[in-house]
Amino acid sequence: MLVLLLGTGLYLTIGLGFMPILRIPYAFLQLVHGGRRHAKEEGDVSPFGALMTALSSTVGTGNIAGVAVAIAIGGPGALFWMWMTALVGMATKYAEGVLAVKFREIDHDGRHVGGPMYYIKNGMGRAWIWLGVLFAIFGIFASFGTGNSIQAVSVADALKSSYDIPVWASAVVMTALAAAVILGGIKRIANVAGKLVPSMAAFYFIAGIIVLVLNIDAVPDAFALVVKRAFGFDAAVGGFSGGLLMLAMQRGVARGIFSNEAGQGSAPIAHAAAKNKDPVNQGIIAMLGTFIDTIVICSITGLAILSTGVIPAECNAMTILTNDVLPAVCDTGPPITISAFEAALPGVGGHLVTVSLVLFAFTTILGWSYYGERCAEYLFTEKAVLPYRIVYVAIIFISSMVLYAGENVDAVINTVWLATDTLTGLMAAPNLVALLALSPLVFKLTREYFAQEKAERAKK
Repeated sequence: MLVLLLGTGLYLTIGLGFMPILRIPYAFLQLVHGGRRHAKEEGDVSPFGALMTALSSTVGTGNIAGVAVAIAIGGPGALFWMWMTALVGMATKYAEGVLAVKFREIDHDGRHVGGPMYYIKNGMGRAWIWLGVLFAIFGIFASFGTGNSIQAVSVADALKSSYDIPVWASAVVMTALAAAVILGGIKRIANVAGKLVPSMAAFYFIAGIIVLVLNIDAVPDAFALVVKRAFGFDAAVGGFSGGLLMLAMQRGVARGIFSNEAGQGSAPIAHAAAKNKDPVNQGIIAMLGTFIDTIVICSITGLAILSTGVIPAECNAMTILTNDVLPAVCDTGPPITISAFEAALPGVGGHLVTVSLVLFAFTTILGWSYYGERCAEYLFTEKAVLPYRIVYVAIIFISSMVLYAGENVDAVINTVWLATDTLTGLMAAPNLVALLALSPLVFKLTREYFAQEKAERAKK
């Protein structure tokens, strides 16, 4: 699945003439001015609100814990491959945004609905409806796991470990807050995400920059180490190691893909609700999600860890590769990131990471509730929306309590992670088929959009 995800992104990047990478400044300009320009167009939320809803699900525990684990196991080079994955993933996210708006529908309640199941049905034809049904089924289960259970237990665990807050108390408060937002639908989710996501991202970014500034002398060496290890070069082994190269690539690509969700098919569900009649324009805004999630936020985590030198000695990629043994300390992300921030900001850094982890996980719960809701509606009509929301909110409380009922909590959490990662991969398969099948249309719409824009500039 990682090969298919990365391969699809590379194919789309080349087919688009590297447009997503070259047009990053242009994309931010469209995001800033898009709200005013598209305010009166059809849709449920602003282009900015759609992006924030999508980002609320991608910016999660993986940005803090996942990056730390990737570097601890795959070595510093894993960060480089996360960057490469994000750059080609921008093309994937762009194509998803284009198709989401191009093939969206309006349901009986007046909501704009879309995503892989709709562009499979309306773009590939009714003979492929079964593929859209598969995506929706996997999407519902993934929302309960990836977007709900894991995030809920991560919040409960962080608050209990850092502040000794009882699990039941975290579960009650988290469930109540989530219910107040989720039961209000996409407009309330987008409204909350539009305020919370930029604030929490800026909060974590600023804290990370402070850590890097305090360790500025070590940052150039950290960058150099990332590049060297990315290609398997390590002085400890006397030069190049193919095993180190593959380990860094595997861990970096895996974390990059599952962090920014490019190709997974979740983000286009949010972008389909945007007040934007131009598919290409919304696609350009959509691709910023990958850039912000991985190039910005994940990089802050990775460079903070490397510049402070807090990776445990047991987490040596060559030792792990040679002995085929993974020390438990290497597979525990939050403590490593907390150590990095605490080393630079004693007495404060740990709290900054814990608060960020809680906020990131909570917004992921909100974003994924909308994805699962749209999948449920696709399968069972609008009548399934309210029951789905009620079940989803209940799972937040139940998962927190059940996962802590047993003694071996870590084993349970790891099992749930494996199950949800599998579901995430299953979600991506139908979406990738659709992206490849409809890629000629994406290329055509892109050429027409920029040709028209060029003609309009020439008139002026």
